Amino acid sequence: MGNILTCCVCPRASPGLHQHQGSVCHCESEIYEAAAGDLIAGVPVAAAVEPGEVTFEAGEGLHMHHICEREMPEDIPLEPNPSDHPKASTIFLRKSQTDVQEKRKSNYAKHVSTEHFTQQYSSCSTIFLDDSTASQPHLTMTLKSVTLAIYYHIKQRDADRSLGIFDERLHPLTRKEVLEEYFKYDPEHKLIFRFVRTLFKAMRLTAEFAIVSLIYIERLVSYADIDICPTNWKRIVLGAILLASKVWSDMAVWNEDYCKLFKNITVEEMNELERQFLKLINYNNSVTNSVYSRFYFDLRTLAHNNGLYSPIYLLDRERAWKPEVRMEQDKVFYSAAKNGSLSADDLIHLQRAKAILF
Repeated sequence: MGNILTCCVCPRASPGLHQHQGSVCHCESEIYEAAAGDLIAGVPVAAAVEPGEVTFEAGEGLHMHHICEREMPEDIPLEPNPSDHPKASTIFLRKSQTDVQEKRKSNYAKHVSTEHFTQQYSSCSTIFLDDSTASQPHLTMTLKSVTLAIYYHIKQRDADRSLGIFDERLHPLTRKEVLEEYFKYDPEHKLIFRFVRTLFKAMRLTAEFAIVSLIYIERLVSYADIDICPTNWKRIVLGAILLASKVWSDMAVWNEDYCKLFKNITVEEMNELERQFLKLINYNNSVTNSVYSRFYFDLRTLAHNNGLYSPIYLLDRERAWKPEVRMEQDKVFYSAAKNGSLSADDLIHLQRAKAILF
């Protein structure tokens, strides 16, 4: 009270914490040990302190370190996580640079340039546009780009760090026996694309869910410090798509619907996969607009570097009329929001948009 600061120190931790730790199931303890690893050994243990009362006189003064003077912990990465910060470069784009540079060197040595055969450019008389935008991406091209990013995660992985919950050898998705030789080779891009496309067609998901799933995958790789390898890529992708569809879909999504696609997985196993995926990403399922846009444009860059282009169409009267009408509507509603009112003249003006002359 007053000018005297009193602090009491408890000699030991609460016994309730040890009781809770002892009740953890065997599966969760294995996952925790695999995920934590050396972190458990590196946790400092506080020395036993006898209970007592420490007092400080008002005249002595207590020096407190400012928050900026404290040292940063060693386990916090210096670089921001690309799945959380839009200014950070995405992991899949960094991993693909080595392969892209090798392809460019090979084409330069062979004097081969196929870019002008596959890409069309706009001019004053003709304008080419594609149907892919950040708000409504092209489904097929987005799936090809996302699966290509997963392919580079597998191909350019640093090691084979994994967890038991994602190991397909421990938790097979099909009843057919898979040979051990299958897990020794990296899957091709076509195989990953067919797997993801089947899930999206069966669950009727749009392209936005593919981008969000990739964000969750990179968040899992960064948070849990694991690699995507031939033994775990299917279950990691399945968990990311399951989480994205349940978080961002307007309609109810049930794990039982996904179990119908795989004959050897039960609802309890699907629930456990979802639970552990959420736990490993620290229950961070939010995606900001800036992070989503960064992944979208990096996927377009990845597709362009690998010769994948969205279908383009010539701008005609009907396609040009839609943006003009939308811009005219936005102009009226923005002015109404600024003025705080909307008159009958504005409604008439909204119905009679300007014509486009060719």
